[in-house]
Amino acid sequence: MDKFLYYLVTLLESALSVVGIRATYEEPRYAIVERLDRGVELRAYEPRVAVETDAKGQQDGEAFGRLFRYITGANTGGDRIAMTTPVESGGRLIAMTVPVEQGAGGTMRFYLPKTVAEAGPPEPTEAGVRIVRIPAERLAVLRFSGSATAEARSRQAAILTRVLDAAGKRTEAPPFFMGYDPPFSIPFLRRNEVAARLAPS
Repeated sequence: MDKFLYYLVTLLESALSVVGIRATYEEPRYAIVERLDRGVELRAYEPRVAVETDAKGQQDGEAFGRLFRYITGANTGGDRIAMTTPVESGGRLIAMTVPVEQGAGGTMRFYLPKTVAEAGPPEPTEAGVRIVRIPAERLAVLRFSGSATAEARSRQAAILTRVLDAAGKRTEAPPFFMGYDPPFSIPFLRRNEVAARLAPS
């Protein structure tokens, strides 16, 4: 795909996601294996490949920029790779009038399209960006709409934790955020999720 067409398609996909249409984005494959209270889903994800970088928090623009540069050509093949959903991020977010990331670190990930993963993804050319292979795993996921502010994420993560505790489900690490839409999407149409990796049973 030539550069102009790639950016045109990316722009159109972003415009559609503003109004909640995200069918053009590939998403990692999973099966829902159990449903718990409050809409929590236990999902079994297939193995997948991602590109990730260290992040200062959940809305780290520099981390997002490094990953975006990778999929737009900052890789050994100079390849342009289709954007997928969700963008996964961890770390602590401190609420202000505009979310600012501070404190505990984390990572930000873009999942790679299945065809790219199967063909062998090109290596990143920018420092601090790496390819990771995620084995099959089970996640507990709680979906919510609206703005994904620090307070909203924290509130939803607390609900997820309470539901999992009540169901006797153990997790391997604190909850993290998965975002499916750009920040300028209409809030009530957004798909946001908080998730936790479940410990092997």
